[in-house]
Amino acid sequence: MVTRILLLFFIFALLNVNSYLFTKDKNNSYTYVISVKSGNNILGDIKIRLFPDVAPLHSKNFDSLVSIGFYNGTAFHRVVKGFMMQGGCPNSKNLPKDKWGMGQPNQKKIPAEFSDLKHKRGTISAARTNDPNSATSQFFICFKEAPWLDHQYSIFGEVIEGFEVLDKVEKVKVEKQPYSSEVSSPVEKIEMTIRKVSK
Repeated sequence: MVTRILLLFFIFALLNVNSYLFTKDKNNSYTYVISVKSGNNILGDIKIRLFPDVAPLHSKNFDSLVSIGFYNGTAFHRVVKGFMMQGGCPNSKNLPKDKWGMGQPNQKKIPAEFSDLKHKRGTISAARTNDPNSATSQFFICFKEAPWLDHQYSIFGEVIEGFEVLDKVEKVKVEKQPYSSEVSSPVEKIEMTIRKVSK
């Protein structure tokens, strides 16, 4: 009887270990490629990796949205030179430009996952409203260091290849946003598609 209990315990422990290893591998053995174009002009590919150990909820949310093609056809609707590029709003697929960046009320909100990571060139962080727990699908990629955002926004990934594409986006012609005085709205739509690939 004791032998049987020990055997069952061993099998249970082994299954748990395998489950953990599978989850860990699933979270860390993939990268994502963001293909960017401006009108008919191909700007290139940005390869990124996520930080599931630091921001598991945001990483899972991003991965699940990529898996259903959510980001394909959305825009980087906000480009602030010397700061960052922001995108991922579903409204930027086919709604008027004054709706871009506003999101949809039925989108799932992700709780804040602030960390000690720093906002630097290539950092990927979750965009949000004044509510720290209001992030949905939108994210931004830093052109350079932005230390005033540290511990205020949820960093969930980073660029590992394609920094030259960031530079191209940063140089696009922009105009005033339709809903603010900020001059950060690309004159020509900066469109993205995102795919998941093995390392």
